[in-house]
Amino acid sequence: MTKPTWAQAKLDCQDKCGNVSIPYPFGMTDNCYYNKDFLITCNETFNPPKPFLGDSNIDITNISINGQLHVMQYVAYDCYDQSGKPEDQTNPSISFRNLKVSSTENKFTAIGCDTYAIITGDLDDESYKSGCMSICSSMDYISNGSCSGIEVWNFSPCSYAFVMEEEKFNFSSANLSDLRNVKELPMVIDWAIGNVTCEVAKNSSEYACMNNSMCYNVHNGAGYVCRCLEGYRGNAYLPDGCQDIDECEERLDQCAMVCTNTPGNYTCACPKGYHGDGRKHGYGCMRDRSQVIMIVLVVTVTISVLLLGGSWLYWGFRQRKIIKLREKFFEQNGGIMLQQKLPNLDTDPNGTIKLFEIFTEEYLKKATNDYHESRILGQGGHGTVYKGIFPDEVVAIKKSKIVDRSQIEQFINEVIILSQINHTNVVKLRGCCLDTQVPLLVYEFVNNGTLYDYLHTRSRHASPITWENRLRIATETAEVLSYLHSSTNAHIIHRDIKSTNILLDDKYTAKVSDFGASRLFPTDKTQLTTLVQGTLGFLDPEYFQTSQLTEKSDVYSFGVLLAELLTGKKAVSFDRPETERNLAAFFVSSMKEDRLFDIVHEHVMNEEKAEQLKEVAILAKRCLEVKGDERPTMKEVAIKLEGLRLMEKHSWANDNSNSKHTQYLIGDLSDACGDGASSSSISTAYDSMTNHAISPLDGGR
Repeated sequence: MTKPTWAQAKLDCQDKCGNVSIPYPFGMTDNCYYNKDFLITCNETFNPPKPFLGDSNIDITNISINGQLHVMQYVAYDCYDQSGKPEDQTNPSISFRNLKVSSTENKFTAIGCDTYAIITGDLDDESYKSGCMSICSSMDYISNGSCSGIEVWNFSPCSYAFVMEEEKFNFSSANLSDLRNVKELPMVIDWAIGNVTCEVAKNSSEYACMNNSMCYNVHNGAGYVCRCLEGYRGNAYLPDGCQDIDECEERLDQCAMVCTNTPGNYTCACPKGYHGDGRKHGYGCMRDRSQVIMIVLVVTVTISVLLLGGSWLYWGFRQRKIIKLREKFFEQNGGIMLQQKLPNLDTDPNGTIKLFEIFTEEYLKKATNDYHESRILGQGGHGTVYKGIFPDEVVAIKKSKIVDRSQIEQFINEVIILSQINHTNVVKLRGCCLDTQVPLLVYEFVNNGTLYDYLHTRSRHASPITWENRLRIATETAEVLSYLHSSTNAHIIHRDIKSTNILLDDKYTAKVSDFGASRLFPTDKTQLTTLVQGTLGFLDPEYFQTSQLTEKSDVYSFGVLLAELLTGKKAVSFDRPETERNLAAFFVSSMKEDRLFDIVHEHVMNEEKAEQLKEVAILAKRCLEVKGDERPTMKEVAIKLEGLRLMEKHSWANDNSNSKHTQYLIGDLSDACGDGASSSSISTAYDSMTNHAISPLDGGR
């Protein structure tokens, strides 16, 4: 069914003339209008065609079924020349039957200065007149239509009068001159059916109001008009012309949630799970409590699922990103290279003991409680050592700060070499972690502190290290260096021998640690040119001057260590007199001046062992020679010290020393080094291989 329009013509009748709709009771042909009073003539000589009322010249611009016609009416004007003689004038009139000029929509208006306007009309053989006048002497006195005066020709030569639709006209002073070319202005006319009241018309067969409509008496004269009931719209003068308005579909209702259309009205309701009157301005619709609980539960579950799903996706994405980053670090840090060389190196010859492992970052994080500060054993300029607790052992984990990507291959070769050192007096390298930005090295944990602690930082009330233990520590350290220099196929120069790098277990057994500055030394080379690296006070002066690193550089550092054991003094101390600040120089000068027993520590000095002390001091002085060629080898030093210890025991047959606890768990170590072992310029500035200045440790490593 086609939706009805507000204004409709009678069935099979033309409903428009030009741009103007012609609704019933008006019509343009027989049987299309209510009676002759509603005949419309469509003049098609105009473009577009214009409708006129009957056979009159009343130009219609709009027809409202609410009882009004909008027409165009001529303007009356009266113009004079400068001498005051009439020049041009017109007095228009309009006449019609059963129609009346609207008294509410129009306004009689006179425009001009020195103007008298009169309106006349006839009704039932009676004449009516009314009028107004305006006088002014200057344009300055004109204000929205009120003026008075004389001598106005120069700005107001004409006077105008008209009845016009009030809403369409807004007066201004410009109208005094602008209206001369205006011929017509809009006017509103009231129309009605017949000349009787609704009460009378309802009993007549010609009653014009159809179904679903209401009759209203007009206030401007006699007659009535018809309008659709509330909830309907359309043309009340046509059968079924008033159609129901679907307030629900057209959003004209006041329902909060559910709207149901009814003839001429609508009803409001609430859906299942709600209660109330359903109206926006009433109680509206409120959720039932059970429904609220259900919705809250559903929303909560939905949000939880979304959050969990989002968190899971984020976690998965983050884990994939972390895995890729770890794979990248593992490859950058030489992990693939290490894996290729590890298959035959990670167990002993019997295949039972795991000597070297590649740990994951998560495993080491857990072992160090995410590198908590309470687990710190020592710190240096290049890294930090943490205590790590594994299920079956305690280890020391070294976390460096810097990395040299150009030394990856050499670093891997050195890690493999160091992992094979199985000497009783060397801190064992247990493994490494390569899936971090900077590799981590895992060492055997030594729990009794450093030699430096016992010599310099322990309380005076603590028991000092006896000379026998000092001599044994020196012997064990010398044997380690001798082993590194000559007992392996790929020689190793430690390059940072000092008391802080000698760890002690609970039996005061020496454990050489911190190979951070160490260098692999090919067997066919006697020296390497390197960037000078070491610790002040222990650094070989010849190496410092020439940058030529040799095995004798370790010999010099060991000589300083011997002097430290004999005197109990630090290698360098600015608290001592200037001549004594450097222990090596002070020790050599004291020996030359035959003042050894003046500088030997009081806990070391023993009349019965004076000769042994002197022999050790002479050995230390030889190690501290400025020229490396004049220093003994570490093998010679180790033999000498071991001999002194054996002499002390008065028997070579009962030697129970730890000097030869060295074993080769892997065959030829040179196989692990690859081509890198024959390089003439080997450098390892990487992780533990660069951490050469770690500060004294509290609990060992």
